Amino acid sequence: MTDTAFDGEAEFDRQVRNLIALGYPALSGLDPEQFGALVAPLRARAATAPVGPYEPESGRVPFVLVVTRNVAPIEDTMPRTTLHRGRTPGFVDRSFEPGSLERFVATEEAGLPHPDAYLLFDVERGEEFCGAVPNDAMKVIAERGRTLLTIEEGIALVTHFPQVLVKNKCFSLGGSRCGDRRVPAIWISQKAPKLGWCWEGNPHTWLGMASAGSRAAADI
Repeated sequence: MTDTAFDGEAEFDRQVRNLIALGYPALSGLDPEQFGALVAPLRARAATAPVGPYEPESGRVPFVLVVTRNVAPIEDTMPRTTLHRGRTPGFVDRSFEPGSLERFVATEEAGLPHPDAYLLFDVERGEEFCGAVPNDAMKVIAERGRTLLTIEEGIALVTHFPQVLVKNKCFSLGGSRCGDRRVPAIWISQKAPKLGWCWEGNPHTWLGMASAGSRAAADI
């Protein structure tokens, strides 16, 4: 259902408070006020966000505040995710060999609007692609004019909306690649979110492909 009463500024403020409560300022080497100042210019963008579905349980949200690894390392942000009503911290799977996570960077097609923080709009976890070959799913998403989520964007989605990650409706993150056949993904393992990867040609019935409508940095 589309919520015509959606308040983008209030939602933005909630997401900022969430990151501060989770310790993102310390991860960034900032105090809470400095961290707030870093992302504050994005608030005006959130206020004018296109009104779209606000249905976290159905895997669709209007926007997500994304903080990149330039500000907070993936190895530190992933453990700050949990499942909805869960307590077990998320984790990075050991299938990422030492040094490999750093090589999974945003693709050129992703076109990140800012190196540190930005907004991701019209986000879907993409369960329609559960059981589809990842390469095929990525092609369909591109044909729709949508963009694949990066690792940081997937972490941000689960951080702000834990309800999105549920059994049999987990998602790949085709917006981050390292030049081989691996596609990052977040799914549930040991009662917690896990960042792992799957082969681009191997379908999984429980793994879809997350996407978004657009990205935007602040108007400065």
